[in-house]
Amino acid sequence: MDLSRILEKAISISKEAGEYIRRERQNFDLSLVELKGTNDLVSYVDRKAEKIIVDQLHGLIPEAGFITEEETNTTRGEVYNWIIDPLDGTTNFIHGIPVFSVSIGLQENQEIILGVVYEVNKSECFYAMRGGGAFCNEIPIRVSAAPDLSSSLIATGFPYNGLGQTDAFLNVLKSLIDNSHGFRRLGSAAVDLCYVACGRVDGYFQHNLNAYDVAGGIIIVKEAGGLITDFKGGDNYIFGGEIVASNPKVHPELLNVVREFW
Repeated sequence: MDLSRILEKAISISKEAGEYIRRERQNFDLSLVELKGTNDLVSYVDRKAEKIIVDQLHGLIPEAGFITEEETNTTRGEVYNWIIDPLDGTTNFIHGIPVFSVSIGLQENQEIILGVVYEVNKSECFYAMRGGGAFCNEIPIRVSAAPDLSSSLIATGFPYNGLGQTDAFLNVLKSLIDNSHGFRRLGSAAVDLCYVACGRVDGYFQHNLNAYDVAGGIIIVKEAGGLITDFKGGDNYIFGGEIVASNPKVHPELLNVVREFW
């Protein structure tokens, strides 16, 4: 398999979907928004963008299946699966807040081997493949050199449904307010991971996630020199619904704060 060629094509597809999303945002009609669940919004833009992506990825690896947010294709592959969020940050998109992205990950067995995240508003394309380093618009990126949590800026996300964990989440935030440079809530998990990868934030944690929220960004963080675990310090972060990502120096401290209150 020529992973470089596949990555190049995935980058092109992500940009095409991103251009469609950008055009639709200019005259978007709020009356077309649907509610999938509590505070979980979707529009025709999500579905059309996903169709653009799925239709073009379909022939790249004939045996590959798909795990997609809008379920335009639900075929599963035995070895390879594309994991796609066509519009990560839909709530931001709907309200005109300029942080949303296209996220594409390629899973081989239990490992993400390729990832592309296209942040639409800044036209920044983050990408990586296994063993190839991480890049943004062809420029190599690395995680930050922050030496500890007290000198770090942390990103997080507020889940649509607290699932009984609201108090634990707020306790983590309180600790980070007192023991870091603060935290940011951007509204796109894929972008959060990429900002860890390029050093704009030093760490990120979130719970109640789906695989398509994080698949594209996981390998970008890893190839940029970062660490990723679940809240227990293990490797169940693709489908486990929780993730901690940061540079190697900050990661143990950030993980300890999460584990203390969770």
